[in-house]
Amino acid sequence: MRILSCLGAAHDPWMVVLAGAVCLLGAWVSVRLCARVCASFGLSHAGWIFLGAVAAGATVWCTHFVAMLAYRPGVPIGYAPGETALSLLIAILGSAGALALAAQRDPRAPEAGGAILGATVAAMHYTGMGAVTVEAAVQWDAWVVAASVLVAIGLGALALGRAVRVSSAGGRLGAAGLLALAIVALHFTGMAALTLLPFAPPEGAPTTDAARAGLAVAIAGVGLLLLGTGAASYLVDHQAREEAAARLRHLAESAAGGMVIEQRGRIVEVNAAFEALSGMPRAALLGGAFAAWLDGPEAIGEGAVTRAALRPAEGAAIPVEVATSSEPARPGEPGLMVYAVRDLRPRLAQECRIAQLTRTDGLTGLANRAGFLEALEGAVAACAPPGRIALLAIDLDRFKEVNDLYGHAVGDLLLQTLARRLAHTLGDGASVARLGGDEFVALAPVSGRDAALELAHRLAGALGHPVTVAETDIVCGACIGVALFPDDAASATALVNNAELAMQRAKSAPVERVCRYEEAMDEAVRVRRQMLTDLRQALAQEAFALHYQPQVSVATGAITGYEVLLRWHHPKRGFIPPSDFIPLAEETGLILPIGAWVLRTACAQAATWRAPQRIAVNVSAVQLAAADLPELIERTLRETGLPPARLELEITETALISEPTRTAELLGQIKALGVSIAMDDFGTGYSSLSMLRAFAFDKIKLDRSFMGEIERSEQARAIIRAVLTLADSLGIPVLAEGVETEQQLGFLRAEGCDEAQGFLFGPPVPRLVEPARTPVLAT
Repeated sequence: MRILSCLGAAHDPWMVVLAGAVCLLGAWVSVRLCARVCASFGLSHAGWIFLGAVAAGATVWCTHFVAMLAYRPGVPIGYAPGETALSLLIAILGSAGALALAAQRDPRAPEAGGAILGATVAAMHYTGMGAVTVEAAVQWDAWVVAASVLVAIGLGALALGRAVRVSSAGGRLGAAGLLALAIVALHFTGMAALTLLPFAPPEGAPTTDAARAGLAVAIAGVGLLLLGTGAASYLVDHQAREEAAARLRHLAESAAGGMVIEQRGRIVEVNAAFEALSGMPRAALLGGAFAAWLDGPEAIGEGAVTRAALRPAEGAAIPVEVATSSEPARPGEPGLMVYAVRDLRPRLAQECRIAQLTRTDGLTGLANRAGFLEALEGAVAACAPPGRIALLAIDLDRFKEVNDLYGHAVGDLLLQTLARRLAHTLGDGASVARLGGDEFVALAPVSGRDAALELAHRLAGALGHPVTVAETDIVCGACIGVALFPDDAASATALVNNAELAMQRAKSAPVERVCRYEEAMDEAVRVRRQMLTDLRQALAQEAFALHYQPQVSVATGAITGYEVLLRWHHPKRGFIPPSDFIPLAEETGLILPIGAWVLRTACAQAATWRAPQRIAVNVSAVQLAAADLPELIERTLRETGLPPARLELEITETALISEPTRTAELLGQIKALGVSIAMDDFGTGYSSLSMLRAFAFDKIKLDRSFMGEIERSEQARAIIRAVLTLADSLGIPVLAEGVETEQQLGFLRAEGCDEAQGFLFGPPVPRLVEPARTPVLAT
């Protein structure tokens, strides 16, 4: 009641209305600036605090003194300039502190800052009231004063808490109303606590009209400051909006793909790429919701990468990938959600192309191994009785010769032509693939074995026709193996293996180029695989043994050395001849570790003998192809301590003819170590004389086949005489193998042969600790 009485009896109503309008306007500007303060950082943060403090302080000060102009106490009043200016300074500084605190990250900071702002309003009010000079006794109601301060603090806390946390225009207007209410309620509650008891004015006291005029001028100045602050904040805000819009536009256009920027769930910016993707102009997109253009997840979380379908204005849905991120907006505004939209059509087309390439042979355009296996699995899964599937494994004949004679370009043209022939001959419903090199495979549904064989013969006929390439007719031909599902195999893998087995049988056949699978082929493969497994185990367990057969001087009968022979006693199969396992070891490469073991073991054993007899070790063609053979021999001799002169390597003619130049160079490196080289099985090859000319052998070993015919064949004796004469003229000693009778030995002695080896002098025996110095002739 005292407040209402104060408003009605002691104030000019129109001036009170003016004070309220000034307060509400200033509060609106202050609330907007408060939001900028809380959203800014760095140097701009300090600038916004300054503007906000000036606006809030001027609002409080102007409201107070406009209301004081409306005050009619009934006695003359004046205003002390110093205290009046101090009240303005208090209002500005206190507002600055309140805004700085409200901008802190603590969730209670806005209310705390608002409470300080309310206290600042109270401090300014009562400082301003202290500037009033009046010819009257002044009395204050302490309880009403306290109530005014509490009201200001409470409403100030509510006002700044709302100003910081809301971003809508309505929410900020409510915050401005609360701040204005805090200022007005403090002022008029405080004025209700004031009682003036007039007494005669002293001489020279300022009149009320003069004081009002001076105060009006001050209010006008501070009001201009308030308006200037509002105008400055508007200009800065307008510039910030333009800069933010430019940044958004630049951000959107800098993206390689489509980009959409949303604020408050509405599109505020898109780039040209998204316009093209959606088929809509920018103006039609702005203001809408991005989610309305998508088929997919209803909500895309921040930081997520999601696949969806974009619904363009026209046409089919477009597969897209949407990546989201958030970006800070301009001060006082809610954050932005940025959607990077990537058109997946090019990538999906590329993935499809890559998938096709991974299943296609680049040269012929046929399916490759991966594509064929995929088709085979599908055909096997779909095959139902009485249907059958024929798998034809195809290997071209003489293709390597074509490459060697005409070059790879002609070979490629030949493959392309034959691939087209295969596809044309097979027709619809069948498929053909190139597995690599000159290997093809065909897959076709057939009624039975006869139909499969008839198809295979048609393919063989098509491949056997001449192909004209570079004005040259080339006839290639092919070997074809045939296997049927489910007759010959229960799975796709077994079907492939069985067709390849049949193809290998066709390659080894002298005439027939088409071969169907038979169960006996599996047994041969099983035996071969078991042999290979047993070989590996024997090597790992050192289950081999070395036997030694003496080599003697024909003239004196003295032992000159021993040939080292490899023996393998299988724990289940017993003795296995070298002719059964050595070819398999050479084919699989196991001959390399086996040969190294033989060389190391023989040298180590021979090094323990007191008699310095020579040992002869056989070296296969596969070992000669290894470039590190000289290093292996040198290391073995060094580690075992065997003198190089006691080691002789026996090389067959077949091992020499594949790469004679490289082999001669390799043998030269071995001879440089002091190791001797002997040509083994001389007379069975077709290049013996050229080999003797290309390389200076230390010995010739005459093949045992000549000894078997020496007693009944004059031609055999003539050949032996010729070889011995040739060797004598070249200065190369000769050792005859396979000597078993005294008659054979007598002939060799008569013809001047140097050494002999055979069962006449003793069979191969196990490891020797101290070999005999003279042979024991067999009787």
